Amino acid sequence: MRGKQLMQSVRRCGEHVSIAPMRKDGGRPARRIATAEVIDLSHDGRGVARVDGKTVFIDDALPGERVEWALVKRGRNFNEGRLERVLLASADRVEPRCAHFGVCGGCALQHLSPQKQIEFKQQQLSEALTRIGRVAPERALPPLQAGVWGYRRRARLAARWVAKKNRTVVGFRERSAPYVADLSRCEILEPPVDALIGPLSVLASSLSIRNRLPQIEVARADNATALVVRVLDEPTAHDRVLLEQFAAEHGVQIFLQPGGYETVAPLVEGYEPLEYRLPGELLLRFEPTDFVQVNGALNVMMIERALELLAPGPGERVLDLFCGLGNFSLPLARSGAHVVGVEGEASLVARARANAERNGLAARTEFFASNLADPTALDSPWAKRSYDKVLLDPPRAGAREVLPMIGRSAARTILYVSCHPGSLARDAGLLVHEHGYRLLAAGVMDMFPHTAHVESAALFVRTGG
Repeated sequence: MRGKQLMQSVRRCGEHVSIAPMRKDGGRPARRIATAEVIDLSHDGRGVARVDGKTVFIDDALPGERVEWALVKRGRNFNEGRLERVLLASADRVEPRCAHFGVCGGCALQHLSPQKQIEFKQQQLSEALTRIGRVAPERALPPLQAGVWGYRRRARLAARWVAKKNRTVVGFRERSAPYVADLSRCEILEPPVDALIGPLSVLASSLSIRNRLPQIEVARADNATALVVRVLDEPTAHDRVLLEQFAAEHGVQIFLQPGGYETVAPLVEGYEPLEYRLPGELLLRFEPTDFVQVNGALNVMMIERALELLAPGPGERVLDLFCGLGNFSLPLARSGAHVVGVEGEASLVARARANAERNGLAARTEFFASNLADPTALDSPWAKRSYDKVLLDPPRAGAREVLPMIGRSAARTILYVSCHPGSLARDAGLLVHEHGYRLLAAGVMDMFPHTAHVESAALFVRTGG
């Protein structure tokens, strides 16, 4: 159900009664409609109800609501349902801003107020730490929040030629179907990309290779916008003209990707490098397919918090694991600390070194390429040094493999930045119960507003420190 349709349903709701099964197409029964009281939110943002002793997950339903729902999938341990109508709305329900909410899979929580979204994410973190890690922070960090609209500077949009519509559909995947959501704009993409989805659909539809163009990757920098177009066939000369005209009209850089990321090349030569700025007059350059934090404003706040919590001083030795292109390393080095950054992707390591050189921090930094999921990486010389402080920002799987090395490093303080509360909780339990640390503080950072994604930070100190 789309956002505006959903709110119209809320406004139309009357008595708290269930609706009998409808009939259609010559008296054939339609999907049965039932009522339920919603008692909680699941980790992915669906309403949770108990019906006849069985858990039901209902899209777009909120705790405290009484709703009508239809069964869409029956499972052994739980069922899944679709919201049909809200009979009694939660005070925390708001009208989704996006006309595509409920169909597009890019957001799951636009119907919940931003303040309640943060509380939901704090609860997810707290429950994970307690249940999985058997730990609790001694204090809570205040949540970090930036703007909740137009925040996303990195995205991967799907594209599909739909013959019945005689055009290419561009957008995120649909929430509960293997299709591309037919979007006209996106409220969470950073301008000007938020308004480019319709024009991109027109562009892709005009190309001779329109049915061989599956993806468009977006990268917004402070100084430019890059679009990486995945092409399974070589564009014709006329296709290139159309792409160049689009780039000029909309002020974007276009790159073509015929194979893996190593094949990405600019449509025309002479594009200025993509850049973003950080506190301390730092300037970082990156390539359009590089990993950078999705929410630029929140990234700045996150770095400021990292500097506050770690408080690196001149001469201190700081280890930055999963360092990428230097997002945390360079601000830490600017404080006077000597920073050793380690990253698995060699191209990012090369860019981290170049960024350090460009910002006059080469003497305070060292960067190494090492697969941190491989236990043999811990035999490297950098892993055998001692460090005063450690920052790690691992992928979703967490950092279990490097925890023994951190424990041996004698580091007094660890700041763990996480994109998944489950892996953070597991690793927090190991640091506390096996490696001699206390969980001093933890809190969430709203890197992805309107989604159920939980970004968080946890501060550990050596026991007795």
